[in-house]
Amino acid sequence: MPATPDLVLIADADPEIAEFLAARLRADGFDTALARDGYQALAGIALRRPGIVLLEADLPFIDGLALTRQLRADPATASLPIILLCAQASSADKIAGLKAGADDYIAKPFDPAEVSARIGSAIRRHREIRESSPLTGMPGNDRILRELQAWIKRGDPFALCYIDIDHFKAVNDVYGFVRGDEFIKGLAECVYAAAGDAGAAPVFLGHVGGDDFTILCAPEHAEAVTGFLNEHFARRVKQLCDPRDVERGYIEHADRSRRMTRSRLPTLSTGVALSTVRRFADAYEAVAEATTLKSVAKSHTGNFVAFPEGRSPGKTGRRPVFWTNDG
Repeated sequence: MPATPDLVLIADADPEIAEFLAARLRADGFDTALARDGYQALAGIALRRPGIVLLEADLPFIDGLALTRQLRADPATASLPIILLCAQASSADKIAGLKAGADDYIAKPFDPAEVSARIGSAIRRHREIRESSPLTGMPGNDRILRELQAWIKRGDPFALCYIDIDHFKAVNDVYGFVRGDEFIKGLAECVYAAAGDAGAAPVFLGHVGGDDFTILCAPEHAEAVTGFLNEHFARRVKQLCDPRDVERGYIEHADRSRRMTRSRLPTLSTGVALSTVRRFADAYEAVAEATTLKSVAKSHTGNFVAFPEGRSPGKTGRRPVFWTNDG
């Protein structure tokens, strides 16, 4: 199914300029809506939910600066991308617009191609921010799927590594959610470090949510990346767990029946889907394969990486490939 075009709301009192710009933007693949004054702009934003708005600074009834401040003060529109249009804008005008909360400022007369490019850039930037994990700053689910789909569409061979922390519930139950967040941020740092140590390029790193992460890389880099990751995380666990728990090798906590039980120190389970083993029709098939292999990894003890049957990265003719690294 083709993607829905991004809707651009153009609020300008000059109908000729608005129509001219709208025609150019539609030619560039955007959808458009028009407003003649501040009140129409507010109504259009509420009804149509545009992906971005272009506001003339001198709009009737509610000018562009006042409208920008109003939109930024409303939680429903606080993150809406806003570009201000102004005739012969001075440096002071631009500063005022940016302080009001605008993302960009364009002076009239403008180059329609430049306006289109700035709109596309602002939409991409806000989408990346919106889809990123607030805890780690890494790309989230939607961005991961788009990147994976792009690799599949290009025909680039890939390894999708799906990573999960084992025994994480014990961390939250005993140490609290603040320490739990430190484990997740620590794993994010380990993912970055592992990709760098392995020299994995091109590579794409993502945070699915909670304690789940992904690494998308070339198949020949998967073994090195996951090996370095296990080593880095094993060291980080020893830094984040209480010294007594590190010494005895487990975290003691109450289960749901309020009976005391022991959980091993956190480790990683990783499933790796390889496009060199199976042809994936889309990103969802690859994610399903990596998820299944992650479940296989979780059935084993310690840091564990599971590859599909038939081949390990860069090798052929082997049965399922698993290895452990308890650190």
